[in-house]
Amino acid sequence: MDTRDITTQARLSDEVRQIWDAKAAFWDEQMGEGNQFQLELIGPAVERLLGVGPGERVLDAGCGNGVSSRRLAHLGAEVVAFDFSARFLELARARSAERGDGIDYRLIDATDERQLLALGEGQFDAVISTMVLMDMPVIDVLVRSAARLLSPGGRFVIAVPHPAFNNNAVTLCAEMADNREGLLETTHAVKSTDYLGVPAGKGTGMPGEPEPHWYFHRPLHELCGVFFQAGFVLDGLEEPAFLTREPDPRRLSWSNIPGIPPVLVARFVPRSGTVIIRRASGHAP
Repeated sequence: MDTRDITTQARLSDEVRQIWDAKAAFWDEQMGEGNQFQLELIGPAVERLLGVGPGERVLDAGCGNGVSSRRLAHLGAEVVAFDFSARFLELARARSAERGDGIDYRLIDATDERQLLALGEGQFDAVISTMVLMDMPVIDVLVRSAARLLSPGGRFVIAVPHPAFNNNAVTLCAEMADNREGLLETTHAVKSTDYLGVPAGKGTGMPGEPEPHWYFHRPLHELCGVFFQAGFVLDGLEEPAFLTREPDPRRLSWSNIPGIPPVLVARFVPRSGTVIIRRASGHAP
């Protein structure tokens, strides 16, 4: 990477940070301890693939308001969580203070290898990154560092918007047509205009948010390729979709398209490692 690329990347990372600092309070208010995506899709799938056991040390990379961190702490994990947004960390610490969950929150830039490795090589049984990688202009530093932060037998579980079905080139559509009984029926679908070449661009993640943020699309081969280059193999995969439809069949919503998953959750392990999954006690809220 030449000097111009490094400068551009640094400016973009700063812009991403400023956007998230500015709307962290909005996201914290909307997310709380989990919105519909978190409670029904992301959280349960991450927990199944992670299989965290009591006393395991887990690193939450890009923790936001700490919703995933607090859930893992509730399941008995010892959690270190970091984010590059100081404002998000303030909100996460405030929520954890009310619960007394003992989470260690830290201000770290996931594109800074020195900061990441200062967490301690071989110190974590697992790393998670939930709905974060698509917000990062560069992910190879985090993935490469995670391989060194994991202890033998460790695993890295990620959740991202499904690259094939949920990106900036996708729109949700609804059509109304007569069914066999002569009644109007609404059919929902996903319309995609691109997959391999979707450029970075801004979009909204929640209705009513004050400012759109950057999305960095990576097709599956590119996303997985970063992990493969860092010495990981893919050994677990889920594509969760909503099981219950919206009460209003005309509403454009992912829950009205149960056959198409909006989220991809994957587990990567070091190529030479063997993972023993301990099933978490309890269930997702």
